[in-house]
Amino acid sequence: MKYLLLKHYRGAPTPENDVPMDRWTPDEVDAHMRFMRDFGARLEETGEFVDAQALTPNGAFVRYDGPGRPPVTDGPFAETKDLIAGWYVIDVESWDRAVELAGELSAAPGAGGRPIHEWLEVRPFLTGAPAEHE
Repeated sequence: MKYLLLKHYRGAPTPENDVPMDRWTPDEVDAHMRFMRDFGARLEETGEFVDAQALTPNGAFVRYDGPGRPPVTDGPFAETKDLIAGWYVIDVESWDRAVELAGELSAAPGAGGRPIHEWLEVRPFLTGAPAEHE
């Protein structure tokens, strides 16, 4: 079963170590990035790694505006309380394993080298047509 582990810049519950990355020292940023690379490498070793990407906070909403018309944009930045920082896609045997890995990822170091204790969103991939609502 594939799951998406979503990391948020904002929009999730407040983490315990709530110091924005732009206020971390270069060594703290390096330690965090090393943790993230090592986490991905461990998932590769177990065969549970599918993909991981980090995103900048910059972006725009885009929508179709009809035939022959250019797309409509709203931005240049996403205007939302929830902004995704990045993700891991994992392929694991169970929900419990996905939650276990999200818990490990939540311990990534932040300011002062202390674990962030950030909240991660865990979402299973849709494997078929959505069930009809009753």
